[in-house]
Amino acid sequence: MRRGQRPETPRGASALTAGALADLYRAYIACLNRQDWDDLGRYVADEVEHNGRPLGLSGYRAMLARDFEDIPDLRFEIELLASAPPLVAARLAFRCAPSGLFLGLNVNGRTVSFAENVFYAFEGEKIVSVWSIIDKSAIEAQLG
Repeated sequence: MRRGQRPETPRGASALTAGALADLYRAYIACLNRQDWDDLGRYVADEVEHNGRPLGLSGYRAMLARDFEDIPDLRFEIELLASAPPLVAARLAFRCAPSGLFLGLNVNGRTVSFAENVFYAFEGEKIVSVWSIIDKSAIEAQLG
């Protein structure tokens, strides 16, 4: 490597700083809240995986669009955010009224509050893997 030349970023790593990656993640969340599905590919890789399942960008987009159909007032709110490239960890807070069944629970339009703990792996500036757990017990407690 010549003087002044940057080393190559290993596959799976991100050349972004922790702050830049956190800003990119915030922009991704804003994209979701706008339901700007045409722009989703700016943040999500073509071969994205969700909880170990290969969905691809089109499958990931369809999953999110379905979430917004089932939960018309869905809004992603970042409660906690940690960035250590190439990984991002977030706790997302929700207060919404899913229609019908949600996570197998008969919510049927009642307003519930819950959190999602989620980890993301980035390659460059795109999400390649998502690992997500929703606090279902918080919803169950609210439904009685």
